[in-house]
Amino acid sequence: MKLLLGNEQDAPVPKVAIIAKESYALLLGCSRSPGGDFGAKKKKKKQKRKKEKPSSGGTKSDSASDSQEIKIHQPSKNPTLPMQKLQDIQRAMELLSVYQGPARSIDEATRRRYQFWDTQPVPKLHEVVTSHGAIEPDKDHVRQEPYSLPQGFMWDTLDLGNAEVLKELYTLLNENYVEDDDNMFRFDYSPEFLLWALRPPGWLMQWHCGVRVSSNKKLVGFISAIPANIRIYDSVKRMVEINFLCVHKKLRSKRVAPVLIREITRRVNLEGIFQAVYTAGVVLPKPVATCRYWHRSLNPRKLVEVKFSHLSRNMTLQRTMKLYRLPDVTKTSGLRPMEPKDIKAVQGLINRYLKQFHLAPVMDEEEVAHWFLPQEHIIDTFVVESPSGRLTDFLSFYTLPSTIMHHPSHKSLKAAYSFYNIHTETPLLDLMSDALVIAKLKGFDVFNALDLMENKTFLEKLKFGIGDGNLQYYLYNWRCPGTDSEKVGLVLQ
Repeated sequence: MKLLLGNEQDAPVPKVAIIAKESYALLLGCSRSPGGDFGAKKKKKKQKRKKEKPSSGGTKSDSASDSQEIKIHQPSKNPTLPMQKLQDIQRAMELLSVYQGPARSIDEATRRRYQFWDTQPVPKLHEVVTSHGAIEPDKDHVRQEPYSLPQGFMWDTLDLGNAEVLKELYTLLNENYVEDDDNMFRFDYSPEFLLWALRPPGWLMQWHCGVRVSSNKKLVGFISAIPANIRIYDSVKRMVEINFLCVHKKLRSKRVAPVLIREITRRVNLEGIFQAVYTAGVVLPKPVATCRYWHRSLNPRKLVEVKFSHLSRNMTLQRTMKLYRLPDVTKTSGLRPMEPKDIKAVQGLINRYLKQFHLAPVMDEEEVAHWFLPQEHIIDTFVVESPSGRLTDFLSFYTLPSTIMHHPSHKSLKAAYSFYNIHTETPLLDLMSDALVIAKLKGFDVFNALDLMENKTFLEKLKFGIGDGNLQYYLYNWRCPGTDSEKVGLVLQ
């Protein structure tokens, strides 16, 4: 997770690029490598024969390590090996070179086999989609019994109202869900953030689906669904947003994740819902849209000190700090924190604004209250009130810090993520400039934004740097033509 400061062409690794690759490749059904897992995360410069000790914070699963410890003998050193054996070794080496981790582009994805997703109601990667509608009809009869887990594991519906259970989920996610490739930063979803993300209006406890070890009841897997009304082009569908798919690192060879996906699908189907939306940092069959994260430095000194970023050539720290300096006050007249009295006006603003996009939520007042009323260290929303008392615009961002590992003084990296920003009278550039000022005053170190909606109009002007990873949007059991990032009006946490 690094950013070259002082050069706007170089940027930090985005949220989507630091997702532990097992969290999606192992979990979402890419082809296996001969080692019994889905392959190494990256090619090593040299394959060492001796075993390396795993780091305490690494993202590599045990099974992935096993696959990398396959001893491949070079034919030149073993002239007496039978020809068939040499051919088998060559095929194994070719497979290992092809499946070096999850696909990050469509070109890479077309060379993969998706054993799990090929069985699901999603478009194929090569499919040219021109029609709109469900891939499979709604089911009259839904399986009543849960899917079978591997031996030694059991289902558990998590009651997040129980502080101990919430702490267990917090621990599972923070130790296994998302971290950077260099094991320097790890997302720190707070328990309060998880309640906000997982318990919106209409939430159901049975959609907080956990897997435990039968013997000691340790929580080792999780997947969630929350309800939402989503407009896809001209159709509004009641569906779910799937999020927080996580399996403990040591269990990713057990094929628990596909069972988790099938089970959450079954539980959602039981409530009469047959479509879903989800995002991933890797390419699966088949994205409906692809977005890119951009990053704006707010605290360059700290980002350099923790090695989140480094200085570009011919740039000093002082020049870099001057480049990213922000005003001490906002400039938009009438800008203030959102209050409960603003809910109805904000609902009207957001639903009218989002009609221009091909993929967007349709929110009722209760959902607007949940997602936008400010909560300290979770969500910030500021509205613009005209002299006549009418709300004309609003900005919002949510808080998602990362734990800084192995640093003597800095322990946390505070990141703001752009949420929904609606403008009717205030220029979006001015609104987002004020968002940066507010985030800086609140102690954030970096401000992140996707290039969706109208965000491309301000990213470069406000000195955001482009990230090096994409975020793909997917629909489950719904076929529609793909769309551009600027036509996406949906933000998932």
